[in-house]
Amino acid sequence: MTNIFNYIDRKSPIHNLTGATKFVCLLLWSFAAMVTFDTKILALLPVVSFILFGLSKIKLKDISFLLVFTLVFMVMNNVLVFLFSPMHGTELYGSCTEICKLWGNNYLTVEQLWYHLNLVLKYFSTMPIVILFISTTEPSEFAASLNKIGVKYTIAYAVSLALRYIPDVQREYHEISLAQQARGIEMSSKENIVKRLKSASAILIPLVLQSLERIDVITNAMELRGFGKNRKRTWYRSRKFTKADIISMIFCGALLLLSIGMNIYNGSRFWMPHF
Repeated sequence: MTNIFNYIDRKSPIHNLTGATKFVCLLLWSFAAMVTFDTKILALLPVVSFILFGLSKIKLKDISFLLVFTLVFMVMNNVLVFLFSPMHGTELYGSCTEICKLWGNNYLTVEQLWYHLNLVLKYFSTMPIVILFISTTEPSEFAASLNKIGVKYTIAYAVSLALRYIPDVQREYHEISLAQQARGIEMSSKENIVKRLKSASAILIPLVLQSLERIDVITNAMELRGFGKNRKRTWYRSRKFTKADIISMIFCGALLLLSIGMNIYNGSRFWMPHF
């Protein structure tokens, strides 16, 4: 069974950071990638993210499904952007360097290709960090860390439950899928995509019903134990911030400032060399 959005236990410097630190770093990193189209910054972020992956000791086979899904979505996004707005790059960069004619009044331009390069770099800048955050953050410790930085503990605990429930949903989906296939419902690649989508309802409906039943059981158990009655609570997995946590947040904050600073220096979010 393929694990999706699941915590992977390893002994690494990334795992040793608190959940709150990784969450803050994720936000700062994402903002740094979103606020700019400076290719120099967008090329730097993937390099650093790959180094962090190496430090985390997460193997590619552990996240292969997410990587493939991201690559497919990235390709689809670029193709659709090009088909529906093939001259968008010239509008953004304020110049038009034609390569060849396409259709109508549209041309293949250097600016459009440069824009697509930046889109690809944005994916490689953000998605590895998102996957790294999910794979290295233990849900209970993450909830405790969120509460430590000021998030209400009921909200923090809800986030923890959601993250912890994802592997259970995956396991239930796999079990229901095998049970339905044993009853003769074909879900393999032998069937065409339309029949496979119809057959998926035989899995999704029981999965939704089981999920609702689990939610009801958990809700009743929490109410019986008086969850939410007090203003504060203790956390079994709570950890103090270390020097590594502070350094990590300062580093990600510096990347955000660098990204904003380059926008100011360039006079625009959009930068490209003169060919």
